[in-house]
Amino acid sequence: MDYMKTVVPTNLFTERGSNIVVINPGSANIRIGLANQDTPFNIPHCISRRTTQLPKRHVQDQMVNSQVTTAQHMERERAYDMIASLLRIPFLDEEVANSSYPRKMGRVDAYPPQNNTKEPEFTWTDVLEKNVPHSSTKAVEAEPNEGGTSEDPTLKESKIKVESNSSERKYREYICGEEALRISPTEPYCLRRPIRRGHLNISQHYPTQQVLEDLHTIWDWILLEKLHIPHSMRNMYSAILVLPETFDSREIKEMLSIVLRDLSFSSAVVHQEGLAAVFGNGLSTACIVNIGAQVTSVICVEDGVTIPTTQISLRFGGEDISRCLLWTQRHHQTWPPIRTDALSKPVDLLMLNRLKESYCQIKEGEVEAVAMVQSYEDGVPPGSHKTRLTALNVPPMGLFYPTLLVPDIYPPPPRSWFNDYDDMLEDTWHMDFPGGSAFPMWESYPIFQTKPKKEDNIGLAEAITKSILLTGRIDLQRKLFCSMQLIGGAALSDGLIPAVEERVLHAIPSHEAIDTVEVLQSRTNPAFVSWKGGAILGILDISRDAWIHREDWIKNGIHIRSGRKYKDSYYLQAQAMCYINS
Repeated sequence: MDYMKTVVPTNLFTERGSNIVVINPGSANIRIGLANQDTPFNIPHCISRRTTQLPKRHVQDQMVNSQVTTAQHMERERAYDMIASLLRIPFLDEEVANSSYPRKMGRVDAYPPQNNTKEPEFTWTDVLEKNVPHSSTKAVEAEPNEGGTSEDPTLKESKIKVESNSSERKYREYICGEEALRISPTEPYCLRRPIRRGHLNISQHYPTQQVLEDLHTIWDWILLEKLHIPHSMRNMYSAILVLPETFDSREIKEMLSIVLRDLSFSSAVVHQEGLAAVFGNGLSTACIVNIGAQVTSVICVEDGVTIPTTQISLRFGGEDISRCLLWTQRHHQTWPPIRTDALSKPVDLLMLNRLKESYCQIKEGEVEAVAMVQSYEDGVPPGSHKTRLTALNVPPMGLFYPTLLVPDIYPPPPRSWFNDYDDMLEDTWHMDFPGGSAFPMWESYPIFQTKPKKEDNIGLAEAITKSILLTGRIDLQRKLFCSMQLIGGAALSDGLIPAVEERVLHAIPSHEAIDTVEVLQSRTNPAFVSWKGGAILGILDISRDAWIHREDWIKNGIHIRSGRKYKDSYYLQAQAMCYINS
């Protein structure tokens, strides 16, 4: 402890963070890196495996119901008109007399030279193995970048393909990350996403064993190719799992098994995304609003401890905004005459996400922009189309009016799989912690047999208001309404912060004595706040009493050391936090 009083923070990160890997998995992207890095790798959380099935399935989730019902379509149009009224733009079917933008767009066969820096020429992923030294591509991937793209290695591989001897080449068995999204539909590959809507993507078409195997393969590939940590050195590293609050206890245990048993880390600990986000921004109390790609979650944290009763999950996110952008443009006839399908063509969703990030914003008045739209038709070279996009401020407003988004419907997973009949159900409310008796932070909260799950079909402002009011204490409520924190990739949307403040203020019931709301500015990239907070927690954890060791996990499962049992993520993080509150 004397050392901790004198050590320089940067030295502490360098010394203790060099052998800690922080893993923050999400439905669309995984953020992973060493704790002493400034930013993690941000990599699409997917894998394409070579398939011999006929007919070929290019995406594993073929059972996704993408059909919009008549009732949903009517609700979507009503939501659009409500948003149009608020933003002071024409209604959905209202003709604009002085509209000047063209309705039919011509094709552009090549990018103008001045746009090459912004729009690099698209190249399909090389799916063939190469007989080249590993060191030839290692230098390209040595440093992380915030976008997490792998365009440079892809371009490099395309050159290698030409130089290689064709008689020695064969298909790669699997391809991970953004390369997996850029595979031509003519190639014999099937894309899989092991996490969907905040849960393991288990279904009758995607069995449990395949999901877990894909998770292991993706994470192992990242450790080898991005972090350059070989299997022989894994026992010198520890792992921090920063997991969304949506995961059930069995899902958490399966991921711990992957980290400790399959990836061979020496020890691991679990933290919640919401809790890690608070520490990532140097706070202790806040309402964390995590707007991910497929799930938006809200949870309140008081004095470094999450309040379980305040968790609310919303089944929409940034990808739904991207698909809504496509629907809006097609309705206004501004989309080029190309076959764009965000569900069955992963590369189309990649393009829509980038258009959303570049042009969508929340502001009053008509918002238009000229953009390059790519087309990826079967058997035709990728093309580009210059078009004027309109109503770009409508799709992000779907966060407040979710009927506009019409989230794609997935068949319910076999929820019985998540019924945990293991010893994790043993009562852990009165567990003993080092240096004290029962942990005091739970005394003011009711006892639940399982972690409370709240999923609502409400807008973002109503969810934030409901979550904060569930705390039941006026002093804490006032503090939380002035300490809202937006994290996740979609939190970067221009104009979102003032929109949240305005709508949350109007969503507070009139009888509540609260008249001030504020969204705190993030000190780091909102997409990486939880990852950074996990790194901070791992480095500051001196006693490491809550860490799970590989030998204990493999031998005893959840029975760790002195018979202590882990019930779910709330109790896992409670043990990890005991050193801060003691």
